[in-house]
Amino acid sequence: MDSEQPVVELDQNSALVRLSDCIQLMQAGLVHANPAPDNLAHPVSDVLMYDPMDEWTSIEDRIILAVGLSCGSPDFDQLLHRASNSNAAAVIVKAHGASLEQLRSAAVRHSLAVLVAPDNADWTRLVALARASVMGAAVDSVSGVRLGDLYAFANAAASITSGAASIVDPLGRVLGYSTLPGQPIDELRRVTTLSLQEIKPPAFDADFKIVYASAGAVLIPAADGEMARLALAVRAGGELLGSIWIIDPGESKREAALEALTRMAPLAGLHMLHARSASDFGERRNGDLIRTLLDDTVHASFAAAQLGLDAAQGLAVAAFSINRPESGSLESVREIHRLLQLVTTVCNIQFNMSHSALIGSVVYALLPCGGTSPRTAHRRVAQEIGAYAHTISSYPIVAAVGGVAPRLEDLPRSRSEALQTQQYLLHGHAGERGNKGAQASAAGLFEDHRIPLNLLKVGAFIDDNGLADLDEIARIQAHDAEQQTDYLETLRAYLTSNGNISAMAARLHVHNNTVRYRVARLAKDFDLDLDDPQKRLWLWLRLTTMELAPTATPMGP
Repeated sequence: MDSEQPVVELDQNSALVRLSDCIQLMQAGLVHANPAPDNLAHPVSDVLMYDPMDEWTSIEDRIILAVGLSCGSPDFDQLLHRASNSNAAAVIVKAHGASLEQLRSAAVRHSLAVLVAPDNADWTRLVALARASVMGAAVDSVSGVRLGDLYAFANAAASITSGAASIVDPLGRVLGYSTLPGQPIDELRRVTTLSLQEIKPPAFDADFKIVYASAGAVLIPAADGEMARLALAVRAGGELLGSIWIIDPGESKREAALEALTRMAPLAGLHMLHARSASDFGERRNGDLIRTLLDDTVHASFAAAQLGLDAAQGLAVAAFSINRPESGSLESVREIHRLLQLVTTVCNIQFNMSHSALIGSVVYALLPCGGTSPRTAHRRVAQEIGAYAHTISSYPIVAAVGGVAPRLEDLPRSRSEALQTQQYLLHGHAGERGNKGAQASAAGLFEDHRIPLNLLKVGAFIDDNGLADLDEIARIQAHDAEQQTDYLETLRAYLTSNGNISAMAARLHVHNNTVRYRVARLAKDFDLDLDDPQKRLWLWLRLTTMELAPTATPMGP
């Protein structure tokens, strides 16, 4: 390892945060419409999301995000006027077709710094980056540590606190760890840095819960032969990004290390936000390549090569969804991304690799088929993810694995089978409830439900070709609806009981003679020859496919 590690020096006396510092730390692709020494040196104290309907508050030295406003609109001109009069630090706006010259002219006219964000920038991310940048610049000086390089930042944290450092996300993945020589470590540290995963998920770990509930760095005492640790929860804009864990440097250095670690929180949040942005790019690339594998067989081999995918022993497509009534809320978006992280983590543990992506509202994973019992491994992955559903959402997770695709060209079929299985599980488990009354999660392989899924295809063929129009079942349904009779229930009981009168009577909770009367009327009123095996087969197919047909909106694209 290189012994010359980057260092972060904490400046406790630094209070002035300049606009230029924030722009540099945000690294959000902002273009300064009117850069000048006076506005670049403007002090920054906070960030404000602007809403023209809100009551005007003090915005001196604040960066204002002009969400939903465009250059030239009355609201935008009013914002610049008021921001300038109130000595705001800057306004961030999206161009939305306006030229840089127009924006520069507006900025100069109001003597105000105007920063132009890319049109596709996410406002929520910009707010988080801006606030983290203000806080980070206020407490720290970054020297030699590239923003988002969590391994370099862990080395810097280890250098400052005199203890080996690890950075962990809320799912327990180790995002970075220090590599400084000579610092003592224990077996837990060795195991977690080798696997890049905590042994116990944070959601079930009492130590993590203590850290998450604390405002600053805390001491976690030694236990079970492990060394004590200093730990800090890292947040940005109220969102938990993860935590930093430092092996206790000893009583003589502990207090100084706790103070330093607490002061590091804003900068840690900034680094983790930038690291997540880089990860988001990787997720988008993964998603594009996996979408090509599932949708575009012509270019599938190219996508597989880009992913480094070994398809020699076959692959299976797994599909995971959260069964919630709406999917457009901010919370639903967060939950589906947590599900993607969970799927990635579980697949990494099971197969030492993961090719997963979020496409639409479905998380897909490509599962390898090597080993002696690949389908057992596939079932275990689906069940484990279902078991962790309560850590992701209060709504159930539906997990399904399509059949094995021996060639890349067969992946679309495996995906279709996974989605069909999802729909069947969703329909079949709609009434099941978990321990606390919530609907239970469901998981399964395509072959577990091959017969009902094939019958669903038969039902779709019947409907698509108009074979059900005005047949006996349709006439019986219409009669029952009009006359308030129950002939369809009688027919279902007859077919289910193979015509056994006693079994029918028990199923319908009526006397045998009543059953004989109903069957006779059914046959006479609808001209049904129930002794004809082909007729019985057709009626049974119609009833079975009707019962199996899902009523929910299909998941996924």
